[in-house]
This record gives sequence, structure tokens and C-alpha cells, in this order.
Amino acid sequence: VQLQASGGGLVQPGGSLRLSCAASGSIFSIDDMGWYRQAPGKQRELVGNISSGGSTNYADSVKGRFTISRDNAKNTAYLQMNNLKPEDTAVYYCNAYVFSGKTYEAYWGQGTQVTVSS
Repeated sequence: VQLQASGGGLVQPGGSLRLSCAASGSIFSIDDMGWYRQAPGKQRELVGNISSGGSTNYADSVKGRFTISRDNAKNTAYLQMNNLKPEDTAVYYCNAYVFSGKTYEAYWGQGTQVTVSS
């Protein structure tokens, strides 16, 4: 199973970006999918996650600005980021709990850089 994250880049404060995380490989089903981020010199933190049924959970720092969605038919999760702030600058990683038909395992994407700067 592989997770491919994409959509990062450089954006000005107040701007928007949309990240995608596509899962591929031997997948029977996917449970929770999540987004994490890690800024330089800081620990990786949860941005938010989404269940297979579409229930979402967000960190307080992004509530009202970020929205997580998913397309189960495409095994893809999205992170819509609006009103971006310099403190949102980080490498963003996606995570998914994948059921192969026998066991659940957690997988990580390779990370995509988001830089918010004027």
C-alpha cells in the first residue's frame, strides 16, 4: 500500500491550498484517514482526521479554516486549507488505516511542503 500526497506549495498569507492523499495497492477498505504536519524544530501534530463515514475531527488551531473530505471510491482524502497563516508552514503528511482483508495497518505518505509567506 502506498499513500501519495500532493498539492503543497508556496502561498501568501490569507491564501488557500488543497492537498490530496491517494492510497493505492492491496486495499480492501480504509478506516480513518488523517492529516498531520511537522514544522521545523517541532513535533509532528495532528491537523485533523476523517472516518470512513465522513465524521471529522480538527485541531483547534485549524478549526474554521481547514476542511477534510474524502472520496471512498478513489481511496483519496483531501485537505482544503483556507485563510492560511505563516504558522501553518510545515511539511504535511497523510495517514490511513488500511484493511488488506486480513489486518489493519497504518500507512504514511511522503509529505508535502506548505509554505505560507509574503
